[in-house]
Amino acid sequence: MSVVAVAVAGRGLVDPGEPVFHADDDALLRGRGAFETMRVYGGRPFMLGRHLERLLATSERLGLPVPDTDECERLVELVLDGHPDVALRIFWTGRDLVAIASTIDPKLDRQREHGIRLAVVRWSTGALAGAKSMSYAENIRAFDEAVAGGADDALLVSADGIVLEAPTANVWWRSGDRLFTPTLGLPILAGVTRAVVKELADFDVVEGVFPLEELLAADEVFLTASVREVMPVAAVDDTVFALGPAAQALQVALRSST
Repeated sequence: MSVVAVAVAGRGLVDPGEPVFHADDDALLRGRGAFETMRVYGGRPFMLGRHLERLLATSERLGLPVPDTDECERLVELVLDGHPDVALRIFWTGRDLVAIASTIDPKLDRQREHGIRLAVVRWSTGALAGAKSMSYAENIRAFDEAVAGGADDALLVSADGIVLEAPTANVWWRSGDRLFTPTLGLPILAGVTRAVVKELADFDVVEGVFPLEELLAADEVFLTASVREVMPVAAVDDTVFALGPAAQALQVALRSST
């Protein structure tokens, strides 16, 4: 990922190498900040309205004042000028509002062709589970643990064996003609791409509380996330999966909806 444009409320566009957050900001000192990430197609941020709604909800949950959505949209316009196909991130610390455009990692398309490998990481959720806060250190530590073991990402599973999510993505699987995904009643993120995929799916979608064994017995498994879109899973630990029709069809439908 390479940052190509940065805009700051009250300052406008700034050099990507300039500092944009205050050194005594709680976002840096304690991880108290909200953010959103989305993909941009042809200059249009995908589901910007839904992402801004979640930014407001996360801000309220963290006890931050809500950001000015009009200013968010203005900053987005600034960073996307001349950068039509990028990843867009909006950060809000209660003090600083920042929009960043960055390049899309080209390896994502290669991974989609072959699928990725997940490693099961046992997971204990905290009070902010499901919030899109900057306190992502635990998630990234789980990702690092999985990669260190030879996988591409982690599959977070509760201590009692219930499937939750990936560190930065929601998880799905298909068994027969039905799709399954963990319910939002669990401590997981309400992904915007998850919601869109649910709307686009031609399969029956079942949300619930599922043990790991059910996922491992599935016909296919995939992740959904804003930048990675629909990402097929080729293996979870030692269980291998074929790259099935659901992930492929949903990726096409997702791109067609942008």
